[in-house]
Amino acid sequence: MPVPSLLAVYAHPDDESLWSGGVLARHAAAGARTAVVTATWAADTQRAAELVEALQILGADEPRMLGYADARAPQSAPGSVRFCDAPLDETVGRVVAHLREFRPKIVVTHDAYGGLTGHPDHVHTHRVTMLAVQAAGLDRLYPDAGDPWQPSALYLATHPHSAVRALGGYLAGAGKAMNSFPDERITATVDVSPWLEQKWAAVLAHRTEVERGAAPGLLAGFPAAVRERVLSTEWYIRDDPRSTAAAQTELTA
Repeated sequence: MPVPSLLAVYAHPDDESLWSGGVLARHAAAGARTAVVTATWAADTQRAAELVEALQILGADEPRMLGYADARAPQSAPGSVRFCDAPLDETVGRVVAHLREFRPKIVVTHDAYGGLTGHPDHVHTHRVTMLAVQAAGLDRLYPDAGDPWQPSALYLATHPHSAVRALGGYLAGAGKAMNSFPDERITATVDVSPWLEQKWAAVLAHRTEVERGAAPGLLAGFPAAVRERVLSTEWYIRDDPRSTAAAQTELTA
């Protein structure tokens, strides 16, 4: 059975590698089409160049960058509006266009908290993607964005309480918030250890974030065994765009 195509929608360059690098690499290795939509940063920036390298490592298609400004980094897209401030109808429509053009079976994005850190761009990306997945299959919504296409499954990248507790000392020491979900809410626990080397190389490709001590830099400072525990499992909450049994398309297929 063919491995389903996958489109990830994330806020910043590096989110795709940190949150779903293993799943992206796994699906690509199995012959599936994979791609990433990134909400912020302009295509002519160093962060964008690093994203190109990371996606090549993960076997994904060329970047699909919306080019909005990062909520906390105005230099990310000079002259562009912040993603969180852009008209909602506009941002949803642009993601719908990517969904209809790429036609993925599976969509992956941030959870409702915006992940561990709760960055406002992460939270907004979640909201925009949820609306876009619903709208993409409706022919009367965004008729200029292409022919309707309904993804079969939407997965929200997250962390269970148990994983955060196990790593709490390191995460708390890094001064980061720890937003997580009850373990029983997790619907897909994916062992990506066979692709860990590939995933870590993609994270390190985001050199700007490594050097400034953001999440990739923090991970680089962890003991290797701890870093492996952080990165070798990916957790997701499934949110079905369709409720029929025929729509069951598994992330772990």
